[in-house]
Amino acid sequence: MQRVQLVQKMEEDPYAEERKEMVRRQIAAREVDDRRVLKAMEEVPRHIFVPEKMRRSAYEDCPLPIGHGQTISQPYIVALMTSLLELEPGDCVLEIGSGCGYQAAVIAQIAAKVITCERIPELSRVAAENLKQAGIKNVEIITCDGTSLDAKRKFDAIIITAASPEIPEYLYPLLKEGGRLVTPAGDINIQTLVKVKITEGKPVISYHGGVRFVPLIGKHGFS
Repeated sequence: MQRVQLVQKMEEDPYAEERKEMVRRQIAAREVDDRRVLKAMEEVPRHIFVPEKMRRSAYEDCPLPIGHGQTISQPYIVALMTSLLELEPGDCVLEIGSGCGYQAAVIAQIAAKVITCERIPELSRVAAENLKQAGIKNVEIITCDGTSLDAKRKFDAIIITAASPEIPEYLYPLLKEGGRLVTPAGDINIQTLVKVKITEGKPVISYHGGVRFVPLIGKHGFS
């Protein structure tokens, strides 16, 4: 079943070739080999999710500012984190930190449903407009502190798109058996990309290199 309907068809999109090159040079060449992730990265129009004055830089190998002290992550990092989530078509995913909506848009190409939390109301509105413009309909945005979300359900996967001060054990109860959590965790200036998978009721932790994200703000984030 098709999860999203992108407004711009590839042949009508002036950035289509840049996006293909982004995937080939920045992502596939760096050993992200999940075909569904590569396809999602090639199809989601990243230029829609960046400020208009920065669209010429939308497919460069770097993060970009989106306002309010936040950034849209480097394409490679978006692809790597999505790949680590081990997504399946029926999955329901929780994202903490909507930002401009791009990471949720990529996940929504693979998963059935994305619930994304953003603490900054202005960014929630920007993300909603970006997702609407891209034609993505299976993302629900909640304006709240995602670190204290009172969820009534469990998720197949959780992703945090800001730096946690430590591995977020408080989220383990929200994961199903076999559920995966991906987050940067560590110091406010430099972190390690961490994956947690719930296996037989216990967390199995792996580490996937150094990263640098803006700090997570909230009950379980940095003050």
